[in-house]
Amino acid sequence: RGMPIGPRVWTKSTPHKMAGIVVIGAGVVGLSAALALQARGLAVTVVDRIGPAAGASAGNAGAFAFTDILPLASPGILKKAPKWLLDPLGPLSVPPAYALQIAPWMYRFWRACSPRAVAHSTVAQTALMDLSKAELEPFLAATGTLPMLEKRGNLQVYEGEAELKASLPGWQARADHGIEFHHMTAAEMVGLQPGLAPRFTHGTFTPGWYSIADPKLYTLALADRFRANGGEIAVGEVLALTADEAGVTLILAGKPPMQADQVVLAAGAFSHRIARTLGEKIPLETERGYNTTLPPDAFDLRCQVTFGGHGFVISRLSTGIRVGGAVELGGLNLPPNYKRSEAMLKKAQAFLPGLNPKGGVQWMGFRPSLPDSLPAIGRARATPRVIYAFGHGHLGLTQSAGTARLVADLLTHQTLAINIAAFSPQRF
Repeated sequence: RGMPIGPRVWTKSTPHKMAGIVVIGAGVVGLSAALALQARGLAVTVVDRIGPAAGASAGNAGAFAFTDILPLASPGILKKAPKWLLDPLGPLSVPPAYALQIAPWMYRFWRACSPRAVAHSTVAQTALMDLSKAELEPFLAATGTLPMLEKRGNLQVYEGEAELKASLPGWQARADHGIEFHHMTAAEMVGLQPGLAPRFTHGTFTPGWYSIADPKLYTLALADRFRANGGEIAVGEVLALTADEAGVTLILAGKPPMQADQVVLAAGAFSHRIARTLGEKIPLETERGYNTTLPPDAFDLRCQVTFGGHGFVISRLSTGIRVGGAVELGGLNLPPNYKRSEAMLKKAQAFLPGLNPKGGVQWMGFRPSLPDSLPAIGRARATPRVIYAFGHGHLGLTQSAGTARLVADLLTHQTLAINIAAFSPQRF
């Protein structure tokens, strides 16, 4: 059942001396795990198809959304989905060219929206959130990145009292867990975040919502610290894994194979392709996320603002104002549809009339998502030498420190801080 949640004391020594650990993936989850393993005294190499911060870790909203304990798969999303799907540029879309391929995943998602499944997922999500929050600041301090942490909170805004009332069951679930929040009137919101359009009549502020100064710079800083600790980051595309009693062999595109004692698979949206070579078919899909990052002076943004009814957020980074979100279930191969970025930016102009839309840079990235909104954390069925750590969806940054703790505990055979049965890669 694990130990009570609490931050680990980070040291360079450990009684478990091992070598030859390879982490596949140089995003925020992979690098966090690699650093956690280094802190246990292990020799670690990271392999990534492009290099550090090349995927979703570069373009996310920068939030540590510890208050988001409710899974995306829920009855509420089912009620909104039909309306959203009718708008090809709305909060949720499935390109026609990908509709047939994603149908089995959508069926699993629908099943995960039952009240019983949601209750199960919420308990698991809450435990991982609590662990991740407890681990975050010790991890940031140990890696020299604590100055990048910001605590401005998040303001969820509503268009009318009916939309606020529809959200209340979710807030009650958070209240039951002791999460602090404050419902606000339009007049109260003005004091917190001036410049909102009058169409937003109510809001809810969560002060426990943290953020990082810039997610790409943070991930690159983790890579620098990993190298400074003696780790190597190699660029190469892992095509397959084979395992036997002696270890794990990584087959790379155009390069000689690599040998490892143990492997952590944290390759984000590409992880399921590698897992399939070990005989496991894990239903990982990609939520293609879009954003536009505007210059820092584009708007006087004082906290992150979430437009939940429209599926996007606006957040302040050290490098600019980011308008992004939405979900396009379109796989890894279709070309980006930047009309989605343009549609969100146009809405942001209407919602924040003082926003200057000029000078923006567009981006699209792949969020690795499993149909029940929970990540895959645990050992491969084929071999205990391979540990999976992927499928965090919107919450990779948020859950990175907690996932790193779990991976390090698994690899060093420590008692786990939380029960990870709900995250089993074999649950499907």
